Amino acid sequence: MQKFIQNGYEIVDFDKKSDIYVVNTCTVTNMADKKSRQMLRRVKELNPKSVLVAVGCYAQVAKEELEKIPEIDLILGVNEKNNIIDYVENEISNNEKLSVVSDVLHQKEFLDFGTVTYTEKTRAVIKVQDGCDRFCSYCIIPYARGRVRSRKPESIISEITKVVNYGVKEVVITGIHIASYGKDFKEEYRLIDLLEEINKIENLKRIRLGSLEPTLITTEFVDRLSKLDKICDHFHLSLQSGCDDTLQRMNRKYSTEEFEKVTKILREAYPNVSLTTDIIVGFPGETEEEFNKTYEYLKKIKFYKIHVFKYSPRKGTKAEAMPNQIDGNIKEERSKKLIELSDENEIQYGKEYIGKKVDVLFEEEYLEKENLYIKGHTTNYIMVKVKQNEKCPIKENTIKEVQIADIDGVELIGQNIL
Repeated sequence: MQKFIQNGYEIVDFDKKSDIYVVNTCTVTNMADKKSRQMLRRVKELNPKSVLVAVGCYAQVAKEELEKIPEIDLILGVNEKNNIIDYVENEISNNEKLSVVSDVLHQKEFLDFGTVTYTEKTRAVIKVQDGCDRFCSYCIIPYARGRVRSRKPESIISEITKVVNYGVKEVVITGIHIASYGKDFKEEYRLIDLLEEINKIENLKRIRLGSLEPTLITTEFVDRLSKLDKICDHFHLSLQSGCDDTLQRMNRKYSTEEFEKVTKILREAYPNVSLTTDIIVGFPGETEEEFNKTYEYLKKIKFYKIHVFKYSPRKGTKAEAMPNQIDGNIKEERSKKLIELSDENEIQYGKEYIGKKVDVLFEEEYLEKENLYIKGHTTNYIMVKVKQNEKCPIKENTIKEVQIADIDGVELIGQNIL
């Protein structure tokens, strides 16, 4: 988007008529592939004469599939996105379909687009690295994004400083595998060193971390991390399974015992920490006994929230060829059971905050049953909504202490402390 703005293009909502449509595709699951194809086909209905561009991970790994979709004019791989304006304008001039997808596995440097992905007015997502070297048996991402490439610290610091000057209060540090940040640098510089530098940025209020590999969390790492006053006490640890046999088939690099130690380290360092995770159900060979081990393990760890995914075979991965693929109905049953557990945990966690005071970064006003509310998140990423008081309303993009009075579903209801 920034590239187009910088070159004088006007950005319109995606459902509006436009001369150029860019669809950033995803390929994490088969469903993501399907949604990408549906979106690409639907766009040309808005303007049949428009230029339709497919970019992103699905474009990177499935160029031949996308070339079969007649509506697409231009297919660009991950490395080609930086020159999207040149490709688009060339397509407009020559009116010829084009596919340009280079081998991302040979990419050694982080492609620094100098852009930020904004999620809300109050928060900016800062990408600090790309690629992954883990090669989990179910995952296509290393083939779509390539090897680990880290963004230079000075570029990151400069970008965050700019968005903070725009008024952003919180940044989310993200990437494909941020635990690997810095491993490709010649000098010794890792994620914790970067976070210590970011924490020094004036007027930045919060630093939130994206999904973390559990092996990153050591006593030494958390000792340094806990000294940084802007780090949010919410950690998303990607578990995937609570059964060691399943983890081995997934090619994960830790055991359930090691993972549990990680949760204890974080809970000792952060009294109000919320831990969230990802779980895949129905991985090839997952027996009822293995699933039950996962279920009991999750009950033991007591995550605030569990993001549940039904295993989806990805062409080109080892898991696709594994024996004992699981029936879809079984995946659905297991998924529902874990989602119910997650909902129970989330509600129970929220109830523990009733009567307590919390700091909330308020993000957005909205109407609910003719009443005006404003909502936002605590440092540990709990949603809080507050009914606005006409005499003393809470402004968007402000951090304010409120008292939790009740819980509505999984949302906490706060009272403005006047």
